[in-house]
Amino acid sequence: MGLDVSFVHEPFAERGSVSRSRRPISANSDDCAWVASVAIWPPTMKLLTQLILASLLCGGVLQGHAETSQTASSNVLRETGIQAAQTASTVTGLAISPLVGVGAVGAYQWWNAPQEQRAHLHWFARPWFWIPALLLAGAVAAKDIVGTAAPTALKKPFDVAEAVENKVSGLVVAGAVVPLVTTIFPDSTQTASLASAGFAAIDLAGIGNAFFVPFAIAAFVIVWLASHAINILILISPFTTVDTALKAFRLTLLGLVTGTSFSSPLVGALISAILLLIAFFIAGWSFRLLVFGNLYVWDFVTLRRKRFHPFRDGNRMFTARKINRVPVRTYGWLNRAEGGKLEFHYRPWLVMPRQMLPLPAGTYVVGRGLFHPEIAREQGDDLEALMTLPPRYRTHEQELNDVYGLAGVRDVGIRRCLKAILEVFGLGKREQAVPA
Repeated sequence: MGLDVSFVHEPFAERGSVSRSRRPISANSDDCAWVASVAIWPPTMKLLTQLILASLLCGGVLQGHAETSQTASSNVLRETGIQAAQTASTVTGLAISPLVGVGAVGAYQWWNAPQEQRAHLHWFARPWFWIPALLLAGAVAAKDIVGTAAPTALKKPFDVAEAVENKVSGLVVAGAVVPLVTTIFPDSTQTASLASAGFAAIDLAGIGNAFFVPFAIAAFVIVWLASHAINILILISPFTTVDTALKAFRLTLLGLVTGTSFSSPLVGALISAILLLIAFFIAGWSFRLLVFGNLYVWDFVTLRRKRFHPFRDGNRMFTARKINRVPVRTYGWLNRAEGGKLEFHYRPWLVMPRQMLPLPAGTYVVGRGLFHPEIAREQGDDLEALMTLPPRYRTHEQELNDVYGLAGVRDVGIRRCLKAILEVFGLGKREQAVPA
């Protein structure tokens, strides 16, 4: 039985021909296969062509997006590294000299900001703050220059005022400036470039920077402790030339960090990391010096000695040198045990468990210094200072001698030198030790 397929179109008809050839098709297998191939070929080719074109188009788009995203991500990573390096240098510079640092950072941000954006800067970048800050820093520098020729006794009150300023500015910068200048991750406009490249990007600026703020504050405190130690060393130093050398050393460090940060952020960050490492290893020494300086400044400013008398059951003081394994300037209290032996009690870092240090055997006297007294052990004709007392004990040396039952009161340090000079010119009288 034959199958009549009516009028199948000729697939290879000439273009523009209006006539269509027709022929009857038999029902044998060859004819059926030919009919199927002729009927299916045009839509199959059309679909296949569309798929190939779509694949080529998608491949080109994806390749373009990949190149764009790779470029955008590399730019973001580079910007993140530069900002992290600059943040490290900025935090280190602020810690070395908070007043100069915050004034300079504020002036720099204000100067480089466009005119229309200056009203939106942080408070420390406003002229009403950074101009007085830099003027005050200039006054401190002028004091240091003039102070090299001034007597030590006349210069000390200004050194005390500078130490107080350094504490206040350090506290303000740590809590109100460091969190604002800690910038590690790029802002949202830079992160949006990843999203425009076809990736789901998250703005990490707020989250990431907030995560690094505690680390930045910790680094600031560690470096500031080491820098503030210079102020305390100036307080206890009797020589103005030493004060000038210490100030020049700190100014050199500040200039080194700032200069390298502008020329090469990575080098500036490396120098900042080295300074942070050094400050970390001397943090204990710096902390003990900080406690000593705080008590020194408090007694000096409040004239505590006029409202104070030594206690009978023990008095607060510092070690004047390393005794056994107890480091210098460890804060504690000294009392006399039942057997008459002197014992020094202290807490490491002020909060650790209490420990006791027996003082070496010997003959002890109270040393009368120019700014603060001390407890010293006689070593022949010389005195070895073992304890340093705060300024509140000045003018109370005889009372201290009576409390601890020591061998007397002797002039020490600059006071002893001045007495010796007066004796040479016959203007003074040799002072004997006051018996217990």
